[in-house]
Parts: sequence; C-alpha cells; structure tokens
Amino acid sequence: MAAQQPKVSLTGIKPTGEPHLGNYIGAIRPSLELTSTYESIYFIADYHALTSIRDRAELATYTRSVAATWITLGLDPAKTVFYRQSDVPEIFELSWVLSCVTAKGLMNRAHAYKAARDRNAEAGVTDLDAGINMGLFNYPVLMAVDILIMNTDVVPVGLDQSQHVEYAADIAGTFNHLYGGSFALKIPTGIFPSGASAKTLPGTDGRKMSKSYRNTIPLFAPEKQLRKSIRGIVSDSTPVESPKNPDTSAAFALYENFASPEAVKDMRVRLEQGGTGWGDLKNALFESVNDWLSPLRERYADLVAPGSELDAILATGAEQARDRAQPVLTGVRRAIGIATG
Repeated sequence: MAAQQPKVSLTGIKPTGEPHLGNYIGAIRPSLELTSTYESIYFIADYHALTSIRDRAELATYTRSVAATWITLGLDPAKTVFYRQSDVPEIFELSWVLSCVTAKGLMNRAHAYKAARDRNAEAGVTDLDAGINMGLFNYPVLMAVDILIMNTDVVPVGLDQSQHVEYAADIAGTFNHLYGGSFALKIPTGIFPSGASAKTLPGTDGRKMSKSYRNTIPLFAPEKQLRKSIRGIVSDSTPVESPKNPDTSAAFALYENFASPEAVKDMRVRLEQGGTGWGDLKNALFESVNDWLSPLRERYADLVAPGSELDAILATGAEQARDRAQPVLTGVRRAIGIATG
C-alpha cells in the first residue's frame, strides 16, 4: 500500500511592520511547530500589504525583514516551500476567476470591511465607505486564493482570523458547485491555537501587542532598545513590599512565554508574597528575552542585508510555489471553459 501523503499546511505573513514578540508567540512559533506534522508552506503576503502601505521602500524593507525573521527563528527552506506572494502570478489570475463566483454580500460581511465602516460611523462620517479601497474590500478573495491555489488542507490561524478560512471554504464550494466535475478545488479547514499560543500577548501599554497600537517590542532589537522597551511596560503603583497579582501584569504575561517554567513559578510566588517589585520582574523579563535573542541577532542581520542568501532562498521558493500553483490554475481554466495549451 502506498504511503499516505502528509496534509498541506499554509501560513501567510503580511509585511506591514517590523516583526515583534507578539508575532513570534502568536504566529511564528505555533506555525513552525506544524512542520513535523504537515507538509508546510509559508509565504510573504506582500500584495496584501498594499491595502495600507504606500511607501515602496517601506514595503521592500518590511518584506525582507519578515522573510529574514522566519528563517532566523527556525524555518528551514530545504524542508518547506517559502516564497513571496508577488512571485506567483497564477495567484492573481485565479483571484479574478474566483471574484466572479463570489457574492458581494459575502464581502459585505467581512470583518475588516465592517470594522472600517464602523470606525467611520463612530467618527460621524456620513459616507461609511470613505477611505476604504477596493483592495480592502476584495481582501478575502485574494486570501482565499492564496489558500486554494496551493491545495491547502489546513490553515493555522487565530480565532479572530477564522473567517478567512471559512470564506476560502465557501468560495471553493461555490466554484465546485458551478464548475465541479473532473476538477474541484480542495476545501480547507482551520487549525486554531491552544494553550499559551491561544492567549493574547500584551504590549507595553497592556493592550494586545499590535503595530497599530504602537505598543510592540521588536524582535532582534539591540540590547539597549530592548531594555528600554521592557522597562516601559505599564504597571501599577503597588509598593515593592506589598503582595501583587501576577495575572494582571503585562510584564508577567510576557515573562511566562520566555522564562523556564521553574523561573515563572518562582517569580509568581515572589510577587504574590510581596518584597519583589514590578521593576524586578521587568529586569528578569529583559534577561530572559535577551538571552534568547543574543545568538539570533547576528543571523538576522546577515540575512536581511542586501545580496544575502535570502535572495536565492526566495527565488527557489518561487519556483516551487509556481510548480504547485500551475496545475490548480490549469484545472480551473479547463473547468470554466478557457482553453489551455
């Protein structure tokens, strides 16, 4: 009996800012853990970033930074397919085809579009679509194509991103209903985080760590910058000698992800008993994060530099991705009645 092929897992990374600790805990680490179970594919979603980034140099910098980050943190390009979305033109042809079978009403219900309209409503803007571009509106279709064109089985996402996988499955189902027969798009499912990865990692102001809140702690930050960012994490004014609740502390939530279980347990006891201040916790957090980052900074700097091996890695990944995408697009073209060679 032939060995069963492993299922395909796909992860997309949008380059809209410098990667930060929240990206690592919430997305990078859990996604990399899937490589032992699935045939894993990773891509830099640079065309998705065009909905908000207008500076060409900024987009190029973020794209290279994100790619270098994933390799530095453990992605092995010899064992995975790793590519830029923009290097696979088949994605954009399929995006048009699937746009033509996707109901506008479905797009009206997309979270990002609804959130943009809600912000306008809260600001008292009469035209609720003001400032919303068609890239944002059509975003879910392009994301569905990213998934479907790679014959993806599973997509690891946070619970707040589950709609994207649901939309991909819905759009694929519609296409299969209309054109199915000898060819059908694979219906994907989501994989959702559990344990530590399911928790929202707080930023320096206590809210979810997010570039939009400007409360992130950058990955690979130099020691001086890292220390300053960690020292700036919000904390209450409880005196050093008084007992404290670690579960209300953003610094402790971060510490749980970077210190050993023994160190975390010890810090919890010390805070609850009193005599240990928030400053002591932040110092311990800095040491834990810095110890982890120290051997990685040089590797990242080498990769992100112009002319590094990153260029060859992405070029190889583009070839591999196109080899996977072309049969899917060929099947779609034949299904809809457009002749192929």
